[in-house]
Amino acid sequence: MTVRGELLHQVSMADYCSWRTGGPVKTLFQPADVADLAAFLATLPVTEPLLWLGLGSNLLVRDGGFPGTAILMKSALQDIRFLGEDKVRAEAGVTCAKLARVTAREGYSGLEFFAGIPGTVGGALAMNAGAFDSETWRVVTAVETIDRQGVVRHRKPDDFSVHYREVEKPAEEWFVAGEFLLQSAPIEEVQERIRNLLATRSANQPTTQPSCGSTFRNPPNDYAARLIEAAGLKGFCIGGACVSDKHANFLINQHGASAADLEALIQQVQESVEEHSGIRLQTEVHIVGEAL
Repeated sequence: MTVRGELLHQVSMADYCSWRTGGPVKTLFQPADVADLAAFLATLPVTEPLLWLGLGSNLLVRDGGFPGTAILMKSALQDIRFLGEDKVRAEAGVTCAKLARVTAREGYSGLEFFAGIPGTVGGALAMNAGAFDSETWRVVTAVETIDRQGVVRHRKPDDFSVHYREVEKPAEEWFVAGEFLLQSAPIEEVQERIRNLLATRSANQPTTQPSCGSTFRNPPNDYAARLIEAAGLKGFCIGGACVSDKHANFLINQHGASAADLEALIQQVQESVEEHSGIRLQTEVHIVGEAL
């Protein structure tokens, strides 16, 4: 098979996940564009496990690795295009932060909150990512998906069931682009809002340490960070994995944590919080692969 993108084998996921740990993936493919991705997908067995990667900021790959193919969207699928005066189309590999900057620079409001999401457009669509009381799918007007046969479909929001940090989509389809609603606004005002949001994020989150962002979903009418702190877990560590002293819903790779360390810490936090408050926290992070 000839591909125009990059095809690698037995690649450590520590280099592709924001927790900076994880076992190897059997195959890693970074497509040149959507057509290259479609051609590649059409050659794979229908039983091949697939792992879709952006910045790896919501992912933990167990130390035994992932026995399938990872599709790396970062640095690929980077097109951003304005559609008239009130929409922008961005491919799945575009980082949320870049899309926020580009739309602000062109004098558009609506995606400032994306500046605080450490992921890509594809990941934001897949999990209805949010920050600062805003969520991705509130501003989605259309999406493009691709299936295992390489068929690209244009879909409307009504084709999906969207919830807090969860999106139910047609089976065996994955996001390759999204269209987002914008409003015209003075450039300096939008950029100032972004600067303020990023300052708030930096002041309250351990942005300089390896983490996956918020590890747990906020339960109804409460905050995961408050519950974790109330259980006395700030600063608690298992191996090299620790609950951040700065924000309790951030688990950090403090010093050479394995994926097993982080998974054990996740489970310990869930058990301790449930024992203390009666609430079982649900993860935002996706855990995949095989343990050693």
